[in-house]
Amino acid sequence: MLEGKVALVTGASRGIGRAIAVKLAKEGADVVINYVSNEESALKVQEEIKSFGRKAYIFRCDVAKREELEALVDFTIEKLGKIDILVNNAGIVRYNTITGMTDSEWSDVINTNLTGMFNLCQLVAPHMIKQNSGKIVNISSLAAVKMLPASYSYTASKAGVAAFTKVLGTELIANNISVNAIAPGIIITDMLDTLGDAAEAYKQQVPAKRFCEAEEVAELAYFLCQDISRYIVGQTIVIDGGLSL
Repeated sequence: MLEGKVALVTGASRGIGRAIAVKLAKEGADVVINYVSNEESALKVQEEIKSFGRKAYIFRCDVAKREELEALVDFTIEKLGKIDILVNNAGIVRYNTITGMTDSEWSDVINTNLTGMFNLCQLVAPHMIKQNSGKIVNISSLAAVKMLPASYSYTASKAGVAAFTKVLGTELIANNISVNAIAPGIIITDMLDTLGDAAEAYKQQVPAKRFCEAEEVAELAYFLCQDISRYIVGQTIVIDGGLSL
């Protein structure tokens, strides 16, 4: 249980982020819900969490912008007094060939998925170090371990998340802060639409013969946010129905 814990979840208005925010709240955590564009969905998540008797706040923030992340952290501390759990979930994807990919298609993804995670970890770490406890869960991707065509910036960013998690995990474990990552396979979220007609073909490649539910990722995130997972350090745990095997 997470009674008395405070969680900050980025990209929490929909998909995996929403499922994680709701799961942590169900288990007792108060939650700050970060979103960037869909305020209506963020408000719905807030209301759902409040229905569990937990505190919930929404905060608009583009994770690619450090100054906005600074405001997000300050807001969380002001409203809830601390940060026990950080889930770096916010992410975007752009597909293109090596000759077709534009500077913005590369930099937008890297700045959001990788640099944003680095900045937020750097901003939150001092608070966790001061309290000598914390849990950080970074959302990587199956793309970090298995080739995904035309996904140069996305693959690079998510592989970077996995590598970054190793380094941060080994640094912060001495402060009783656990840092790990989750690499989901193909999840039933809005991002699935980006696969278009290829979605069915990918499903047939999955040994489990189905795509993953966002709630299944949330259950894994919850495990990593509990004290029982304290001896797991810097790992990226794949949840993909066997697709990477």
